[in-house]
Amino acid sequence: MRSVRPGAIDRPASTCAGAQPELADLPTPAVTDGQVLIKVKAAGLNAVDNIIAAGYMAGMFPHEYPLVLGRDAAGVVEAVGAGVEHVQPGDEVIGHVLLAPPVRHGTLAEYALLPAAAVTPKPAGLDFVTAAALPLAGAAAVAAVDAIDPQPGQVVLVSGATGGVGNYAVQLLAARGATVVATGTPADAGKLTGLGAATVVDYSAGSVAEQVLAAYPDGVDALVELAAQTPDAAAFAAVRKGGKVAALTQAATEDALAAAGLTGGGVFAGPVREVTAPLAEQAAAGTLAVDVATVLPLHRAAEGLATIASGQARGKIVVTVED
Repeated sequence: MRSVRPGAIDRPASTCAGAQPELADLPTPAVTDGQVLIKVKAAGLNAVDNIIAAGYMAGMFPHEYPLVLGRDAAGVVEAVGAGVEHVQPGDEVIGHVLLAPPVRHGTLAEYALLPAAAVTPKPAGLDFVTAAALPLAGAAAVAAVDAIDPQPGQVVLVSGATGGVGNYAVQLLAARGATVVATGTPADAGKLTGLGAATVVDYSAGSVAEQVLAAYPDGVDALVELAAQTPDAAAFAAVRKGGKVAALTQAATEDALAAAGLTGGGVFAGPVREVTAPLAEQAAAGTLAVDVATVLPLHRAAEGLATIASGQARGKIVVTVED
């Protein structure tokens, strides 16, 4: 089968300076107990794909080679392993390859092997491309929003709102009755307000915290941090004392939050079917907008990964797999 792997088929890409993900012919994985083999129609790209491609997670999880990149997918069930009862061959599904040892099988391929716990039926009203953009980013947004547990009327700052996770977070927060302050550029303002943001702060115009405090002198109630990679870069100063922070980056360290008088910390996405299924139903019903910015064929997947790595991605990038 055609699949996208790191730049070296038998070792981490980090051992090959400058190696880029590339297309290769690999054996179709065999279905095993508790697994679902799908014929991939579309695969969503995520920042973690670049992290895996570079070999940065090899010290955290055992890797087996040849390794196929990609975590999110939508497609048609080809076969199921023992113990799988909620889907069967021929079903159209959405799925995710959970990060668990060993890291090997991915979704940037004609066929992908996924854990049954992360596979859910695709609503009939949802196309494959849209569906493939949901699992990881949607689950990450759910985790962040649940962590701060916003109450109606509270003000929440979303830093990094223009990305795939940010787009979902803005909508989920607004649906809970929160007043959302989103970071973006003037060109992003229309889209972000359309998703539910009350205010858009131009991060290119100066300190985000200072701009937020100019509008909310007492500080916002909570921060969803999706952009800053270090505590110094995070907009903690925009949050009132005692406020909450949920970060999908390394910025919300225990010491940094304590120094700022804030609570919370890092959160992790859990794209299991109990989380993905409701998001898919909302998307199919039109109550959750899925912003697919770019659609690429499988042989151009590396271009999409490069766009994500550059920090220039707006919305989700999805790769389609032709029959």
